[in-house]
Amino acid sequence: MASKVGDDPESLITLTLTYCLRNLCRTMCYAGDKNRPRLRPDIFLPSEICDKLVNAYMDLVHTDSDFEEYGGFFLLFSDPHSTRLSRVQLREDVVRDRDLEAIGKQDLIELHLTNCTNLSSRSLKTLSCFRQTLVSLSLFGCNNIFYRKGAAPLACSEADEEGRPVRRHLDLDFSFQGFSRLRLLNLGGLPTEVDVESLLRPLTTLTSLDLSGVHLARAAFLTQWRERLASLVLYNVDLCEELVQTILQMSQLRHLDISRESRRSCKFKLTRNMLTNIVQSLTHLVSLDISGHTMLDNLTQHFHFKFYLPKNVYTHTHNLYIVTGGKNEDQILNAIEAYTEFRPELAHRAINQLFDIARIQHCNQLLRALKLVIAALKCHKYDKSIQVTGSAALFYLTNTEYRTDQSVKLRRQVIQVVLNGMEQYQEVTVQRNCCLTLCNFSIPEELEFQYHRVNQLLLRILEPTRQDESIQRIAVHLCNALVCQVDNDHKEAVGKMGFVKTMLNLIQKKLQDKLCDQVMEFSWSALWNITDETPDNCQMFLDRSGMALFLECLKVRRSDPHPLGSKRGNGAEGEVREMWVVNLLDSKADGIEVSYNACGVLSHIMFDGPEAWAMVEPCRDEVMDRMWDAIQSWDVSSRRNINYRSFEPILRLLPQSISPVSQHWATWALYNLVSVYPSKYCPLLIKEGGMALLQRVLELQTSHEETKDMARKVMEHCGNFKEDPMDTGR
Repeated sequence: MASKVGDDPESLITLTLTYCLRNLCRTMCYAGDKNRPRLRPDIFLPSEICDKLVNAYMDLVHTDSDFEEYGGFFLLFSDPHSTRLSRVQLREDVVRDRDLEAIGKQDLIELHLTNCTNLSSRSLKTLSCFRQTLVSLSLFGCNNIFYRKGAAPLACSEADEEGRPVRRHLDLDFSFQGFSRLRLLNLGGLPTEVDVESLLRPLTTLTSLDLSGVHLARAAFLTQWRERLASLVLYNVDLCEELVQTILQMSQLRHLDISRESRRSCKFKLTRNMLTNIVQSLTHLVSLDISGHTMLDNLTQHFHFKFYLPKNVYTHTHNLYIVTGGKNEDQILNAIEAYTEFRPELAHRAINQLFDIARIQHCNQLLRALKLVIAALKCHKYDKSIQVTGSAALFYLTNTEYRTDQSVKLRRQVIQVVLNGMEQYQEVTVQRNCCLTLCNFSIPEELEFQYHRVNQLLLRILEPTRQDESIQRIAVHLCNALVCQVDNDHKEAVGKMGFVKTMLNLIQKKLQDKLCDQVMEFSWSALWNITDETPDNCQMFLDRSGMALFLECLKVRRSDPHPLGSKRGNGAEGEVREMWVVNLLDSKADGIEVSYNACGVLSHIMFDGPEAWAMVEPCRDEVMDRMWDAIQSWDVSSRRNINYRSFEPILRLLPQSISPVSQHWATWALYNLVSVYPSKYCPLLIKEGGMALLQRVLELQTSHEETKDMARKVMEHCGNFKEDPMDTGR
């Protein structure tokens, strides 16, 4: 059997690291002062483990809302005698000066800091601790690291770790003097106040330099690396004749990036002659990015391309190249891959083009596309434009057309990033995209691993009662599906989150607005399901005047709302035994569910005998006739929004002659369930003694022939059913 897309299992090291990070004080640590984790004294962790541990920690902090940061986590790596760090990647504002100081004694070889905006010049001092070992350093987007935090208050956006406003002072003391092993340096986004020429002068052995967005007062200083530099990135750096001539002297360049944002104005224009000179002068060049430029001698042509060779073919040929752009799926995916980490504006544009391919055409590289979009959404959790386009692309990439090719692992990754987006943004478009994407999954099965979180997020969406109508409808539908086929523990947990209250508030608002729409319909259905066999939830429903609200709904539009609480077996049954639900027998809402449940309520009332029927009009016989008609109208192959854990309420209606229509309803219910879901319901029916009770139906003279016929079919289904000996699901 061919494996599905992305079906490779998680590695043992990944699973182990994740478990340890979620259970530090039960594995490698003990609780120290202020309950902070402290490394056990008998443990030594090599760099192969420590590097992965730190990077996995950062990933959990950014992508899993259920994971809480550990105060003093980086102190676990303060002693190189017990822990060794070599290659560390930290990002975003969760990283503080004290975190770098904690690992200051480590012999780091690589340190990549990305958009760590809370770092100040305190961290520059820590960097000096690594000067003898550091080979690769990235300070991309760490805009404040070259500033000291002063104590004088100032009305500005900067604040210290306690939230107090501070004044920023440029740190003039830091120098790269002594960083003799440093070969790769990324200073993208360096503040204009910093003299980049003076800062870089001590680094004579650089082979890779990224100065994206950096102001270069004079370009000639770059020639100090003309015999060494293999990679030079000048994205969004203003070109000039001096800079171009300097670049032409960089004889060892293999990768050159002089691209820019297309909307960014630039007085200097590339010409075809310049491009030709670059290609001919830099004979080792295998990668050239000029995207965003307009050629001076052909103003109608706008370049969106990056030409480059994969690293493994650098030394073989110059004829092979990969192109990023928007012409086809290959170019678009190449663009997402090339620009996601440091150029979200370009990645956003490429993801938007991928969205069009998935929506209008067909995505031929599904695994790659999904992985790239997931990576972009993880990397730019706080970038609204990426979240909007990425969640929209995921909706089309996970729909029915592609579903069969996707593994459980890959689909879970999609769910995780979708929930991250819902968590971070209350904006309508993101919320709608995320909710629609969740609708592409089997509910509740595929969402059960995030059951608590997804319910919390959906209820949060529904709290503002004037929420966007389309989002309300989708969110309530998801809520209903999530409580429909789960055990009572799940239902009770969701009830404690405020599920009952939220649904009743939605219904109350619809009544005030005189709207009996799908939101109201799904809300009643959701309440029906969450109160089934859960007394605590039923009590919440009653305590919050749910019954009065139901009666009010029934008066306004008798044929639409679900008869919540009147269902036999729900906690509210005693209060509503005489509730008039006959009008719901003909309802087509939610497939057959409303009509089926209404008929079930009436079946139990009819089973209690003529004396239990207190209504004069319509009379009991008339209602039973209407029940027969309703049952006849249902498709026995209907898939159901229902989950029986016991057939006891149904089985009690079988061996009796008081109400043949109740017996018929019960037999139809069993026939439907064992036909559509045999592996689930045949064993349950056999276990609970259903076969003997069905035999009694066949023996009773009062049983209708049609009822007997269905009873035989149920017995036949169960008789033919053979459990899978390898099934471990029960």
